[in-house]
Amino acid sequence: MSESRSHKTTANRVAARYGAEHNHGEGVDIKTPSKAIEVETPESVPDAGRQLQGHRGEVYVAGTNQNAVEKALAHYSESTIGVMDNQGNVIKPSTRRGN
Repeated sequence: MSESRSHKTTANRVAARYGAEHNHGEGVDIKTPSKAIEVETPESVPDAGRQLQGHRGEVYVAGTNQNAVEKALAHYSESTIGVMDNQGNVIKPSTRRGN
């Protein structure tokens, strides 16, 4: 599956904000020592949980637009997965801890 322009733009922006690099391959999109961030479009929001499974520390879904953020908030409201907007601002904090 090819990466959409909005996904790539959001992933690069969020990665830069957190001093990380965007992973274009398999696995989570952005990994820092304390966070795992999966960038999702409105259509792919439900897939993020599987990508973030098994990661320790804070885990987030970063939506590529407001629609994706709203879908992520609804989909992950009862989970430990946090939600970020396309700028990397935390909208819903992750409650998953580890390390």
